[in-house]
Amino acid sequence: MTKIIAGLGNPGEQYQNTRHNMGYLVLNKLAESLGENFSRDNDLDAQILETNLDGEKLILIKPETFMNKSGEAIKKAASKFKLEDAAQIWVVYDDAMLPFGVLRIRLEGSAGGHNGVKSLIENLGEEDFVRLRVGIGEPVEPMVLEDWVLAKFGKDEKDALPEIIETVVKKIQYALNHGIESVTENLTE
Repeated sequence: MTKIIAGLGNPGEQYQNTRHNMGYLVLNKLAESLGENFSRDNDLDAQILETNLDGEKLILIKPETFMNKSGEAIKKAASKFKLEDAAQIWVVYDDAMLPFGVLRIRLEGSAGGHNGVKSLIENLGEEDFVRLRVGIGEPVEPMVLEDWVLAKFGKDEKDALPEIIETVVKKIQYALNHGIESVTENLTE
């Protein structure tokens, strides 16, 4: 069965290594662990990587539609690869309501105020896709949330980031082999 793993973020150098690009960072590491590279798919308006994992087709996608329109590219990919069920879509993204580095997995739910997830729900017309929410923490000083998520990681965060991303990638790999339900418990071990 084909699976799409989408990492949400914003394209462009100015957004690299910002909190809002956590999904991109995780997918880059996942691609590296698979020994594969992304390529541009103009029809999908995304960076895409197609591979096979244990006989199943796996599509990694980084929409380049900007966060607020992420759902457009993911919907096109779901159609192109003939996904039959939204549960075949796994979405990795930042969550400012979770402490930095905490991973939460949900099999359905609302957008929770995240515009990329809101776009995906609007485009798919359903909420039953897998959410891998990676905590970026709340602003440490009074700041508009949009400014916080678009800011670069602080020094301590940058130092901790490689281990956090590696942990998320390992959990994704485990879930691909054993089912997403196998990692919905004990997420921060």
